[in-house]
Amino acid sequence: MTNPLVDLRVSARAPVLLTNLASVAMGFALFGSNIVFPQLLELPAELGGLGLDILAASMIMMPAGLAMLAVSPLAGRIERRTGPKALFVAGGAVIALSYAVAVALDLRAGHILAINIAIGVGIGLGYAAMPTLIMRAVPAHETGAANGLNTLMRSLGTSTAAAVVGAVLAGASTAGGAASGPSSSGFATALLLCLVAAVLCAVVAALIPAPRAHVGEHTSLPD
Repeated sequence: MTNPLVDLRVSARAPVLLTNLASVAMGFALFGSNIVFPQLLELPAELGGLGLDILAASMIMMPAGLAMLAVSPLAGRIERRTGPKALFVAGGAVIALSYAVAVALDLRAGHILAINIAIGVGIGLGYAAMPTLIMRAVPAHETGAANGLNTLMRSLGTSTAAAVVGAVLAGASTAGGAASGPSSSGFATALLLCLVAAVLCAVVAALIPAPRAHVGEHTSLPD
């Protein structure tokens, strides 16, 4: 095919491929918290949850989004000094550390608030680095398609998290009819999966090699 919508030969380049794989892992780590924490916050206290109503739980979850917004300008400055790869690794490391704390603690509302804000900071750092890593590794005329594919990889991570974490929590539900809900072991397993995803993100990001072509270089691909 002469003019493919997405040239898989470009996507197979090591810097692009590893960035996309790390993006899947970060997407998983991002969405895992959006499933686990609201359920833990709203689960009745007699079932091991915190028993908050939906408004109170939302107020605890909301600052993570504000943290992503606030860290964006800072991420740009850090990226100019350290490069996008270091920024991506730092984002994955912050998320991994946040989940490690979540796994270790007997979570309360204040813990979840602080941990979720830290996850938001990590996501803000990582998501700021992804487009630059992609654009540095592909020809200028492929940047739109390559970044579109990277966005799809993030969505793949979030969709996978929804399925996997949802299945883990459903499989670990306590019996009790209408009052049933995920058990503490289910929450611990789900958080551990998110921790593994964040660690994988940081490790894969650290393995991203320097691109062979500079930004803006119009390289021709073999037919």
